[in-house]
Amino acid sequence: MRIRAAGVAGALTLALLAAGCGGKSDDKGTAATDPSAKAATGELVIWADDKRAAALKPFADKFGTENGVTVKIQAISKDQQTTFVTASQQGSGPDVMVGAHDWIGNLVQNGAIDPVQLSDQQKSGIAGNALKAVTFNGQTYGVPYATENLALIRNTDLAPDSPATIEDLVATGQKLISQKKASEILCLQVGQTGDAYHLYPLYSSAGGYLFGTTANGDYDPKDLGVGTPASVNAFKKIAALGEKGNKTLKRSITSDNSISTFTGKKCAFLVSGPWAITDVKKAGIKYDITPVPPFAGGKPAQPFLGVQTFYVAAKGKNKALAQEFVTNYVTTPDLAVALYQAEPRPPALTAAFDQVKGTDPDLAKWQEAGKNAIPLPAIPEMAAIWDPFGKAEAAVVGGADPAKTIEAAGKTISGSINK
Repeated sequence: MRIRAAGVAGALTLALLAAGCGGKSDDKGTAATDPSAKAATGELVIWADDKRAAALKPFADKFGTENGVTVKIQAISKDQQTTFVTASQQGSGPDVMVGAHDWIGNLVQNGAIDPVQLSDQQKSGIAGNALKAVTFNGQTYGVPYATENLALIRNTDLAPDSPATIEDLVATGQKLISQKKASEILCLQVGQTGDAYHLYPLYSSAGGYLFGTTANGDYDPKDLGVGTPASVNAFKKIAALGEKGNKTLKRSITSDNSISTFTGKKCAFLVSGPWAITDVKKAGIKYDITPVPPFAGGKPAQPFLGVQTFYVAAKGKNKALAQEFVTNYVTTPDLAVALYQAEPRPPALTAAFDQVKGTDPDLAKWQEAGKNAIPLPAIPEMAAIWDPFGKAEAAVVGGADPAKTIEAAGKTISGSINK
């Protein structure tokens, strides 16, 4: 799952923390033929989370051997974006950072990353929607290696048929509760502070949006959709699903228990991403993956597309080597497959996707569920959205007036953006 929390306390600890984990596969790159990279000395430092650190280890070792440098992979488990920005400003950051694409606006604004130098041939081997997600102000700011989007994960023993609409889902869930086969209609995390990311498919189907787009398709921070009449209408539909409505959405369903409630067979439907499947399989749940259904008569339910990305740190000590590793190692199928095996999210590299899709039928289902997905906004102004929008969602799910609540959130967000 994506991490947005602030906090910098781990920076000094992380500077000392080097992971030495096992991994799989091997790779070949062209770094050894690059004079600028060959001339670099010292060490290349890569920051990644625990799972990816393990998968990267053999490739990093091979790259280091070819270039006569030491490659260190440092494992970071939380507050990655904030820690990276803080360390970058202090001169203690990595050369390569692995993280979510929606960090880009903030990282560029803070001077923390450089554009990556991908050839046209390399770009053609990356899924178009993933490449678009890492493009900011006309430049490519990262190399995508995996995509993710929300879908409806269904317990097929409890609900054999895929619901065509949210209303169908609610009816099935209510029937299961009346038969004492389930205790919840839907596991979609809300919690006490809301979750804009998980709500967005429903919000978009009801006609809401966060930011409009310019003529070239970029997000337009001047066109804020929160607080508009469209968002009011959307939140009225959200309210009808809330605790004072048919109880499909509840604040008691949180990021900590949404998946476990589903794997405990207490609800037939879960809105989540590829990260949930490992637990679903461990629980022995028979499942299917389909698009999040729309409201009857509504627009398609659009989840956000998230893209996991390799960044070149602007203040890294070995920038030539970092560019070489990111552009010539990350764009090879072997590394992309190893990262997929560490955590099965659809590879952004089309050759890697084609290589693993035969052994994983879920990949095509995630792709289908994400066909209407839109890139999670990577503009800096997006940071102003999460907290007010989430709190408005939680309040409305709890029974607050939808119009007054979302209009107030819109004013808060607008004030933050325009201050």
